[in-house]
Amino acid sequence: MTRVLADEAQGERGRRARWGDDARVGHDLEGTQRSPGAGEHPAMCVSSGVPRLVLSPRYSSDSIALWQAALASGWSTTRVRQIGDSAALVGEVDPAEVLIYGETILADAVAAALDLALLEPTYAWLPGLPAALRLREIELSTLGAARRLAGPVFVKPVDDKFFPARVYAPVEVDALVADDLPVLVAEPVRFGVEVRAFVCDRAVVGLSAYMRGGQLAQTEGGEWPLSPDEELAARACLGRLLESDVALPPAVVIDVGEIVERGWAVVEANAAWASGLCGVDARAVLPVLRRACMPRARLGAADEPWVRPPARLDRR
Repeated sequence: MTRVLADEAQGERGRRARWGDDARVGHDLEGTQRSPGAGEHPAMCVSSGVPRLVLSPRYSSDSIALWQAALASGWSTTRVRQIGDSAALVGEVDPAEVLIYGETILADAVAAALDLALLEPTYAWLPGLPAALRLREIELSTLGAARRLAGPVFVKPVDDKFFPARVYAPVEVDALVADDLPVLVAEPVRFGVEVRAFVCDRAVVGLSAYMRGGQLAQTEGGEWPLSPDEELAARACLGRLLESDVALPPAVVIDVGEIVERGWAVVEANAAWASGLCGVDARAVLPVLRRACMPRARLGAADEPWVRPPARLDRR
């Protein structure tokens, strides 16, 4: 089975792209002390000190897996009870040791309170890829321009979900959504399988099947199976990207997939701190999250192009 690219930001896909599954508001899994004897995890992104993982008030299987992995690694954790409580972290945590996992509203609030920079791909990153890595036409445009297209065309808002991302023919979106909203406009294609990869300093630290036949690849038993052939093809596709001169955030999630009758291509890239794990080992993900968050005063030249600005709609 295959699916139309337009479905990629709908339903489960959009939710997992942001902060994982099984979301619900719960009570605090409060901060813990460092576990004695815990080992470090293999990644070039780990620095000294005791990291503190700050989690959203929304519980999910992914956030719980990361919480458990952080404890096993000897890290500290804090689950913010309410988004508005982010300011209470000031003076309570060392910003230099903080990493964040949660939905964008949580990440933005914590980052603002602690003067942290969050790294993520830019709007223009995907349409700017070489054609050989995209295997389909994609351009950064505005909703106003997209509204003038007859279609069929895939249209996706680049940031918040102002309207459903799907194939439109013609593009009819609620008139209350402004014409100047940045959108991605793409040629509709069909993906058979998609694979999620967590990447740190251009190295894949974990990957798993993500979508298969238009549905989440997770089995009833909670597994995310990936065949040896699929893993080989996914790693080859990722290798073409990572070994190229294409600029990348130091820490990022990259989805690749097989387009029917075309081959393997990059699907999209997302912020690591807001992406579902989809079965990737949480222990491998922690260093990626740490690399994706840092005090603004410590930003380096490789980080600055990827800093999430306070007002996303000002970015092109």
